[in-house]
Amino acid sequence: MRVYLLVMLVAAAVTYLATPFARWLAVRTNAVTAVRSRDVHTIPTPRLGGVAMLLGLGAAFLFASQMPFLEGVFEVNNNAWVILGAGAIVCLLGVADDIWDLDWMTKLAGQVLAAGLMAWQGVQLITVPIGGLTIGSSRMSLFVTVISVVVAMNAVNFVDGLDGLAAGMIAIGGAGFFVYTYLLTLESSPGDYSNLATVILSALVGVCLGFLPHNFHPSKIFMGDSGSMLLGLTIAAAAIVVTGQIDPEQASDRQKIPAFIPILLPAAVLMLPLLDMGLAVVRRVLAGKSPFHPDRMHLHHRLLQLGHSHPRAVVIMYLWSAVFAFGTAALVVVPWQTVLAGLGVAVVVSIILTLGPLRGRERGARHVSPGGHHA
Repeated sequence: MRVYLLVMLVAAAVTYLATPFARWLAVRTNAVTAVRSRDVHTIPTPRLGGVAMLLGLGAAFLFASQMPFLEGVFEVNNNAWVILGAGAIVCLLGVADDIWDLDWMTKLAGQVLAAGLMAWQGVQLITVPIGGLTIGSSRMSLFVTVISVVVAMNAVNFVDGLDGLAAGMIAIGGAGFFVYTYLLTLESSPGDYSNLATVILSALVGVCLGFLPHNFHPSKIFMGDSGSMLLGLTIAAAAIVVTGQIDPEQASDRQKIPAFIPILLPAAVLMLPLLDMGLAVVRRVLAGKSPFHPDRMHLHHRLLQLGHSHPRAVVIMYLWSAVFAFGTAALVVVPWQTVLAGLGVAVVVSIILTLGPLRGRERGARHVSPGGHHA
């Protein structure tokens, strides 16, 4: 565990120190989010935070590859470097979008290209840990992988609309996922705790934690599409790597529920982003508009309309992320009946806090905050 925490610390430190450089680069290249009618922030704010995140992720991977404890993870295959390379592609795509405001078709093509290259190099969904199912063909495996990664990237992008929201949610969800993969490794290979998915997630959480001090309200910099797509791709890659590690036929009775978690947990981690994206697509299509047509009807906008201040809206979204991610990860060590009961209580408390005492007196007030640079 100490080695993984060290990887997390390296990622956080490098990202934190590199963020002022990313801000300087954004100002020099005019990658600045102007204030538009759909936005919540009130002053133009630099973006390109994804550049600092990529540097943090790369430094963490490089550090981990030099640790004797984790050498085997990097020697077995080159998946870690494949994921970092795909992350670099989507980060550069996001940088281009942050500077020149690419159209949605160009961005989508770039996302498919990055996800396709990652899958082609071996990071792809092959087995499904339910009844030992295997995806029938290499073409189908490639297709499912690309779709999963592209959906994850866009889901994180859709939810990136308030100071610290996306980075905090991915940090919380990634931490739950990290705990799950670590506990899974302890059970599946007691003699060797090294695991690629755990390395990826420790670096991902570190990157988010390192960026957050610059991104909390009032934000000095936004992560931009370069950051949101990088986070989405990385957490999707971690899910793909860990999926299939459990053999349901060899699992004990206590482990049968956890055998489903590689599918449930990524969905739980991205529950709010996926919900927000799904509602936005349905809402816009029914209105006769493009699914990528921007509006002010995202979940975080609705929280502001309920009367929550900017920081409180973000904390509520954090709370829901923690409920889903840690509730699902708890299935590894706690009986599902207990988890279900605890999850029920947590959901009720979250609903009360969302609709009740934290709400301010003024509804629909505009608050200083970021976001809005996404669709």
